[in-house]
Parts: sequence; C-alpha cells; structure tokens
Amino acid sequence: MSPLPEQPLSPLDGRYKASVTGLGEFLSEAGLNRARVHVEVEWLLYLTDHELFGSRRLTLEEARSLRALAADFGQPEIDELATLEATTRHDVKAVEYLVRHKLADLGLNEVAELTHFACTSEDINNLSYALTIGSAVREVWLPRFAAIIEKLRELSVEHRDVPMLAHTHGQPATPTTVGKEFAVFVYRLERILAQIEATEYLGKFSGATGTFAAHVAADAGQDWPAISREFVTGLGLDWNPLTTQIESHDWQAELYQRMSHANRVLHNLCTDIWTYISMGYFTQIPQAGATGSSTMPHKINPIRFENAEANLELSSALLESLSQTLVTSRLQRDLTDSTTQRNVGVAIGHSMLAMDNLGRGLGEFSIDTETLAADLDGNWEILGEAIQTVIRAEITAGRSSIVDPYAMLKELTRGRRIGQTELVEFIDALDIGQDAKDRLRTLTPAGYAGLASALVGFIEK
Repeated sequence: MSPLPEQPLSPLDGRYKASVTGLGEFLSEAGLNRARVHVEVEWLLYLTDHELFGSRRLTLEEARSLRALAADFGQPEIDELATLEATTRHDVKAVEYLVRHKLADLGLNEVAELTHFACTSEDINNLSYALTIGSAVREVWLPRFAAIIEKLRELSVEHRDVPMLAHTHGQPATPTTVGKEFAVFVYRLERILAQIEATEYLGKFSGATGTFAAHVAADAGQDWPAISREFVTGLGLDWNPLTTQIESHDWQAELYQRMSHANRVLHNLCTDIWTYISMGYFTQIPQAGATGSSTMPHKINPIRFENAEANLELSSALLESLSQTLVTSRLQRDLTDSTTQRNVGVAIGHSMLAMDNLGRGLGEFSIDTETLAADLDGNWEILGEAIQTVIRAEITAGRSSIVDPYAMLKELTRGRRIGQTELVEFIDALDIGQDAKDRLRTLTPAGYAGLASALVGFIEK
C-alpha cells in the first residue's frame, strides 16, 4: 500500500477538530510561543519604562511596534522560531533571539541586553502557561460549561411539574419530578463553576532558583520582590513570592481537579440520561438522515451521551494525572513538567468534545409522559412510606394505638406489587384519625412528589 499523506495523530486535531475550535488559539505550541513573546516584550518594556540600568524609556511608537510582535504573531514568526530552535535546541532561547531580531529591525539594539534580563526560562514559561491556560479556561471552556448548565436549567424549569418514579438502588422509590432531577445537576455544577471561576493563576518571576540572586548582583539597590509582584500582577496574574526555579503548579493541580470534578458530575448526568432513555422515560428525537445501526434500521442509539461519557473519562484521566504529577519537581527543578504541560490542551480538549456532544444530546430527546405515568400507576406500593409515616404521626398525636407501623407496611408491600384498591382497603382498616385516612385515600404515586416542583426554585434565576 502507498503511504498516507501526513495525518493528525490525535482525533482532536482530526475527526473532532470542529468541536474543540478555540483551544488551539491558546493551548497549542504556537499559542504558547506567542505568550512567551508577550512576556519577554513586556519585561523589556517594564525595565525601559522604569529606566533601569541607564536605559531610556521607549517612545509610544517604539513600544507599539515591539508589542506588535506578540499582537501580530503568526506563521512567519512560527517559522522563524522553528528555524532558531533547530540551532538553539532550546525553545525559550529561540524566543529570546526572535525578540532580539525584532529589536535590531526597529533600531533598538541599545536595549537588546535587557531581553530576557535576569530570567531563567521558567520565569517566562510559567507566566506564559498561566496566561494561556487562563485564557483557554475563561474564554473557551467555561462558556461551553456554562451553556450546559443553562440548558439544564431550562429543562429543570420546563419539566418541574412532570412526575417521575424515582429509582434508588435501581428499584422503584418515592417519586420525584423530571425537573427536580435536572435541578440537582444544575446546583452541583454551579458550585464547581464558581470554584473554577475563582481560580488563582499564579506566577513567579524570581530567577534561577527563586532567590533573585542575579537581580541583586546587577543592582542590589532595587526592591526586586516588589518589582516582580508589580510585573506579574500587571500581566493579570497572581504573584507567588516563594518558589524554586519553577512556580510550584499547585494552582494548576487545583484547577485540573475542579475541572475533573466537573467532568465526573457531567458523566453522572450522561449515565442517568442514558438509563432514562433505556427505560423509555426519555425518547430520542430522530435526526434527518441519521443512522442508528448499520443493520437494525429501527434503532436510535444514545451516541451523544456515550461519546460524552468516553471523552469525559479521557479528560478526567489526563487532568487527574496532570494534577498529581505537576506538584512534584525534584529539588529545585526537573523537566518532567515541560512535556506534561504540553498535554493540557489535550485534557481540556476531550472535556470540550464531551460537552459538545452532551449539549447536542440535551436538545435531541423529549419526555415520554405516558410511560412515566404508566410506571407510576404500576407501583402503588411506593406509598407505603407515606402511610407508615402518617401512622407514626397519628400515634404521636394519640390518635392511634398501632404498634410498629413500619413493620406493618413492610409486610404489606416488600417485594410485591399492590394496586390502588388493595391499598385503599388497607387504609380504611387502619386505626388512625379520619382526617389522616382522607388524606391517604386521595394520595397517588403521581401526586406523591413532595416539594419537588418548588425545589426547582433554588436554581431559577
């Protein structure tokens, strides 16, 4: 066979590319290098703005032209960096040389030695990763996550009054409503959303081992920690004053654990919806031209939820691996994080792909109220909970002499189906007050959902 043309190895860059659009802007190698150029340029401008080491403040036009290197970063810069790195064998050094070349083009060789001044590569890298990861989460991942929550909120409100038999341990249980069950997920996910939105994106800028040694050697009269704080926070990041050569990545571990938690809750949602579909509670809406099975034409498979499940699992596996490994660096520095962090986009990408499928799936099913009603009407025994609870209240109020009402209802209902007629006859024979009997006679499985509908109010905006 003849060889194939060059192909993407990851399905995120091939089959599923459209579903992860936007992440590559930040979490690709080019996105990382653009951020590195941005940090290098801003540090040089910080030094010249403060006229450190006898430098002069660059003009507005000179500063604008220099910042354009990051703002207009594109294929020419990508190609030049590839050429430079082929010689340097060092990605950050290649970025430094790229900036120096730009300074020469602008006639600013006078400040060329301030490029990458007193920096270790990790000073540039950690800030660049914080900037790119922060942008990817805030601008790409969070909007899609929030959209899932909003769709679930709509479903919660729309179906707040639709009664549904609950299934604890897979067995018929006290009824709920479809809307209330969706509302549970909304509440869970909104808590995680708030935690992710509150993420600290930490940055360090303190030299080879976090001691400002080179800075002090160059000028012992400067308050270098204050300068570092001002520079890092000026980039929109939170400052970490105590580090080794690297920023310790604890904020990344916290973020990835929360994102994995979000994935796990969404996975729970997918498995529940898949199960409701298999039970006939939810009905999938046929999509024009779609095929469910290559041999069974009647099938509409819940592939959106199955695809989402698989990608949520992949994403969480990667995110949890990242959170576990990034917090360890031997002594003052090892390079295990260098290749590890390059997979952040893959981890977040699988979560994005999952949410794309989940979002589509949430719009492709309807509630089968007839099946829900039939299942409720076929399980009158679930009212045993209500009856024994009312009896206990009557005993406490002195209106009944029944002993052990739980055992009485257990004997009547456990492991067997009973109908409305049998249940009403049982109620009529009870030693309880007439008001209690009247309430219990009117009770139905469909009407035994408590405050389920009202509870949806806790997630309404």
